[in-house]
Amino acid sequence: MSVSPVETVQPAQEQANPHDIVFPPGDLYSDEPPLESDLHRNQIDLLIRILKAFWAERQDFYVSGNLTVYYSPHQRKSEDFRGPDFFVVLGAEKRPRKSWVVWEEGGKYPNVIVELLSDSTAETDRTLKKEIYQDTFRTPDYFWFSPDTLEFQGFHLVDGVYEALLPNEQGQLWSQQLQLFLGVYDRQLRFFTPAGQLIETPEERNEKLATKLQELGIDPDTI
Repeated sequence: MSVSPVETVQPAQEQANPHDIVFPPGDLYSDEPPLESDLHRNQIDLLIRILKAFWAERQDFYVSGNLTVYYSPHQRKSEDFRGPDFFVVLGAEKRPRKSWVVWEEGGKYPNVIVELLSDSTAETDRTLKKEIYQDTFRTPDYFWFSPDTLEFQGFHLVDGVYEALLPNEQGQLWSQQLQLFLGVYDRQLRFFTPAGQLIETPEERNEKLATKLQELGIDPDTI
């Protein structure tokens, strides 16, 4: 008589208790609060996209926005951190990061910072943050801009103290670190060449090229 093999019944897997789940430490990522509005978000994205495209061949800079900069002298991410709306670090490896940790980046701080003013941050941007960027970060070029009122001002660090930048005839302010002008164009903060020419986005360049081809009787879609 044949004997049926004994079926081994696996015990049902216990349902995981949500309280037992261990999440990665939150300080692995940027601790920045949500942006004030679409205007602020679009402005940050615009500056980042333009500079990345303009410096596409360069590998010696890092540009980001609304990202936490950790700078504690005790190397603790639970203290001493700020999140500039837009910043550039020169002489840095060009690669993605979750945050900028000064002590993991050879002690480098941002060379250029732009803060976007809003009703809730304007006073801090003009006072406390300006003081931190001047005295602790020693950031050479600091600008602020309001996407709502178009208030625009810039400073350059001279002998450890911020001095207000004087605009050129077009109202543009010179960034010594970027070797570019910053100015307001179509209600947005934009970059300009040393000659004062607008640095276009890739989309703007494509549109201009398409218009030129059409003027020559060439259909851009056939190229």
